[in-house]
Amino acid sequence: MKVLVIGNGGREHALAWKLLQSPRVQEVVCVPGNGGTATLPRCRNLALTMKDFEGVGRFCLVNNIGLVVVGPEVPLAEGIADYLHAQGLTVFGPSQAGAQIEASKSWAKALMQAAGIPTADASVFTDATEAIAYIETCSAPVVVKADGLAAGKGVTVAHSLEAAKLAITAAFSGQFGGAGKTVLIEEYLVGKEVSVLAVTDGHTIRPLLPAQDHKRIGEGDSGANTGGMGAYAPTPLVNSELMQRIQQDILEPTLVALQKQGIDYRGVLYAGLMVSPDGDPKVIEFNCRFGDPETQVVLPLLETPLDTILLACAQQRLEQIPAFTWKPAAAACVVVSAEGYPGQYQKGFPIQGIEQAEAMGALVFHAGTKLKQNQLVTDGGRVLGVTAIAPSFSEAIAHAYTALDCIHFDAMYYRRDIGYQVLGL
Repeated sequence: MKVLVIGNGGREHALAWKLLQSPRVQEVVCVPGNGGTATLPRCRNLALTMKDFEGVGRFCLVNNIGLVVVGPEVPLAEGIADYLHAQGLTVFGPSQAGAQIEASKSWAKALMQAAGIPTADASVFTDATEAIAYIETCSAPVVVKADGLAAGKGVTVAHSLEAAKLAITAAFSGQFGGAGKTVLIEEYLVGKEVSVLAVTDGHTIRPLLPAQDHKRIGEGDSGANTGGMGAYAPTPLVNSELMQRIQQDILEPTLVALQKQGIDYRGVLYAGLMVSPDGDPKVIEFNCRFGDPETQVVLPLLETPLDTILLACAQQRLEQIPAFTWKPAAAACVVVSAEGYPGQYQKGFPIQGIEQAEAMGALVFHAGTKLKQNQLVTDGGRVLGVTAIAPSFSEAIAHAYTALDCIHFDAMYYRRDIGYQVLGL
């Protein structure tokens, strides 16, 4: 089977890498891919954009692509799964209607409230003056969210009402484009964040290993929100009892709620959760795709062939697949970014040392890279994800940082405290 992966980040490099481990996968084609997928054996990049639905569809039909895997949320929200499905192609990724669960936080909130799914209380506003007037009745901290897709940067945890007002003003002034035309003001949830990525065929839903992400740019979880600066899995915060509650109280009711809306959801349902000090999970938000960088720690631990799982979801036969099997180990990923990210940053710096890091046993997933005249150069905000697997978290984290010492490019930045919550385990 030939598989086409849509996207150009670390998540897509990890998906391509994992798919190629299956004896049934002959080749992976990435649209548009990155420097990592360009140098992966039996993998090639296609010079098409993610917006070129027609070009992607034509290539898949002419080249007998057996499965299309859509990585990022934007093409899903724009309806790429619907278009390719209408061409008779087999697609892993929800429809445009299903992708609303990430593309519109207000839509997702209404779905959860109607279904009784535990989540933060929220009010929705389409006018800045009304939102600021409402803030005057609140007490800090409070959470301000742009309704639409903002690449993980549209959420502000405001520890003062003044900060909340600034966030509202920024959203309505166009900082996030159309994503900020509607704003949610939510209660601040106390606890620890957990990422539970589940796969579904629209009838059956199964969670993958739970992970924890580090969203803030600065050490000690300080500074601006990012797409994610590191992750580890499986988080010990989620034991089998809590996972059962998440399955019964959150994942299954959400799938039923989607079915009631007439939505045929085949893909990843990613629940970003807050687990309270009492152990109660609440949904912070849903995403309609694999998490990044969570994918870079979950997939290396997966022993069940990935193509088996994704194809079963796309063909609506997940129930027939045996329980997923996992390596009994810990995985940690440290994201290396360009200095200035998530704000302004420069591109085009040569990258050295990846081969040495890989020779030490680390997995180096490329995110913002490209191959320019046989030289890898930086080409994005998040540049690389360095993943290590070991029997314990402390070993995995130490191994990732030791491998990272081999890598260099100008103006590189990374957090030095990834995994601090589980060190020693």
